Amino acid sequence: MAAEQESQQLHRWAPDLAEARHVPGWREVDSSGTARVAFHPDHHLYFKAFMPRSPWERVKGWLRGTRAARARTHNEQLRKYGFETPRDIAWGRLTHGREYQYSTAVPGDGVTHWLRRELTGREPADLLMKRRLLRELGRFVGRLHHAGFVHGDLRPSNVLAQYSGERFNFALIDNERTSWHRQIPGKLLLKNLMQLNMLLSSDLTVTDRWRFFQAWRRQMPELSELEARVLAVEAYQWARRRLQAKGLK
Repeated sequence: MAAEQESQQLHRWAPDLAEARHVPGWREVDSSGTARVAFHPDHHLYFKAFMPRSPWERVKGWLRGTRAARARTHNEQLRKYGFETPRDIAWGRLTHGREYQYSTAVPGDGVTHWLRRELTGREPADLLMKRRLLRELGRFVGRLHHAGFVHGDLRPSNVLAQYSGERFNFALIDNERTSWHRQIPGKLLLKNLMQLNMLLSSDLTVTDRWRFFQAWRRQMPELSELEARVLAVEAYQWARRRLQAKGLK
């Protein structure tokens, strides 16, 4: 009965959270214009309302499944392959074609946070830890791609890292656009690598990026050395062009 009452309470909160109205215990989290996200630290829960991106959103939902349904499906599929993702515990519909869901918080901070807050020192211990993060991140993303998955938005903040037991453990969030392929098209691998490269020169040196790439490459035996190098160079150059267009370096 307690679990049922908790579920009912979650559904009662949803309309207010979706409108960013104050609900005790919840705090709003920065998100894109097509979603509204809140976090409850005591319950370790995230709320996410999916806002329609266009008038065609409902039609696409009929054909491919809604964004919320795809997120739940992909979270579960990734976990079956051994990748950590949020666990979705409740969901429902709101007015105007919107949907929402509640998910458990997975441990860790985004890779961007680690690079800009935790591992900025120049002491040998900090540099070793940073290199370990990049190597283990490369192995993780390589395993993801080798398993056939492409993340829809593999920006570093969507990969959470937790240091435990002398190693980094990773989790993937925002999985609504993740896809699985028997053989991943090169353009999708390129896009994922570009998204991970959307970091400033102050975040990562070229050598740092190469450490990540070498670890990623070892998980991708299906690629020739030339193919892998072309992907690495093109991903880096594409990311640099995008950063420069935003006035960033």
